[in-house]
Amino acid sequence: MVALLVVIVKIIGLYQWVLIISVILSWLIAFNAVNTRNRFVSVCAEFLFRVTEPLLRPIRRVVPNIGGIDLSPLILYFILWFIQMLIVDDILPHVASI
Repeated sequence: MVALLVVIVKIIGLYQWVLIISVILSWLIAFNAVNTRNRFVSVCAEFLFRVTEPLLRPIRRVVPNIGGIDLSPLILYFILWFIQMLIVDDILPHVASI
């Protein structure tokens, strides 16, 4: 059980990095710093969109854009951080002591 919880924490951490990379790439695309006609950039952007959008979509329905700024990645990051800390600080010590 401990190993499963550690794997879940690692997956959440990896997803947080994917979310950060997705936000940075979206900024680079918005400011025309990268060329979306480049095949590598378009494949990366499409992959990041497909991976992050299912969790961002419900948050975007609830939280509106504030002056054109999308806060849903920040909210999702904090939700994931909270879940990660809940597992590490509260659940894992109790499971490890059994």
